[in-house]
Amino acid sequence: MSSYQPGRMKRLGAGLHCRGYVLVAFLMLTVAEARAESCPQPTDEIATDRPDVTNSSLVVPVGSFQSENGVNLSWRDGGRTADGTNTRWRLGIAPCLEVLVDLPTFFANVKAPGSLGFSDIAPAMKWQISPVPGKIDLSMTVGVALPTGAVEVAGRGVQPYLQFPWSWELHDGWGLSGMFTEFFRPADFTNKQITETTFVIEKKLTEKMSVFTEYVGDYPAGGSPSQLMNSGGLYHLTPTQQLDFHFAIGLNHNAPRYIVGVGYSFRVDGLFRQ
Repeated sequence: MSSYQPGRMKRLGAGLHCRGYVLVAFLMLTVAEARAESCPQPTDEIATDRPDVTNSSLVVPVGSFQSENGVNLSWRDGGRTADGTNTRWRLGIAPCLEVLVDLPTFFANVKAPGSLGFSDIAPAMKWQISPVPGKIDLSMTVGVALPTGAVEVAGRGVQPYLQFPWSWELHDGWGLSGMFTEFFRPADFTNKQITETTFVIEKKLTEKMSVFTEYVGDYPAGGSPSQLMNSGGLYHLTPTQQLDFHFAIGLNHNAPRYIVGVGYSFRVDGLFRQ
């Protein structure tokens, strides 16, 4: 009922509006509580955004801090470059919601040609949209690379991105996953937008070890694509510690010829008081 009506009708309308708001708030809280039960919990095993390019569709549990780290050696155009530590910090701040930051990675030119310097620092927020066990999980990440690194390594200016990782658990330890990302580079006159698509086939060999094969394609707007195949595995030392490795082969001249890398990740739970 319209709030501009005078007298009793105005008071009645206000009362109905208040009750409506209370009902909506109650329903939202009920849905949030029910949804929170299906969000990742501290009892779950660690799920990382590495060693594949495809990020996990799962966020870290509320009150958990996760550190993911690795080093790579790549071959491109006859040169060799080492980079590390490829550190990503992730913190669960609410059910199905985390904040994360990619710390600057140092690129060292082992054999010319190659780049030298740090990459940008890149904060982001990740929301797990569909925390439904046994079905397709989907997340959305919104982030931005800030111009703190070397231009020859990271490019120029602020670089926001929008990302959608997904996963689907099949039978007998098999799983499919992938990711769609839009990178925006306003200060780049040639490649202002890059679309990245990935697709992964994963197999769980034991309770602690999994292997995967992944396709990664980068498609600049108005430019030539870069494509590679990436394979590797991961091993859970404990439910909250992971070792990983990967080996990638470039599929065209725009991609690195080879990339090899190893990594270690861990999670610390219970940082927030319940």
